[in-house]
Amino acid sequence: MGVVVTEANASERLGAIVALLEECYNSKTLELIWVDSGYSGENFASAVMVVCGAEVEVVKRITDGFEVLPRRWVVERTFGWLGRYRRLSKDYELLPEVSESMIYAAMVRLMLRRLAA
Repeated sequence: MGVVVTEANASERLGAIVALLEECYNSKTLELIWVDSGYSGENFASAVMVVCGAEVEVVKRITDGFEVLPRRWVVERTFGWLGRYRRLSKDYELLPEVSESMIYAAMVRLMLRRLAA
């Protein structure tokens, strides 16, 4: 698992490319990446293919009514878990590297709790 914390004015697409670059450097196992419609387009898909050789699949919304998007709940659930930690509930840190370290520490605790259960 990789974590990249960027400044607030960085675009999400650029942040995703930076995160994928770091993740693909550390492990070569990514084959398919699910994204929402904000990442649609050939530019992003081709950049991901160049960076890590993975295919991009856009999860489409339905036009009528409400439906939980597949795989979206995994990300939102993880953000909810991380929000329970005091150091991550607000921006206490000055440096992005410290925020990344706090996220790693919180995820280690979450994973250990799940493995021990």
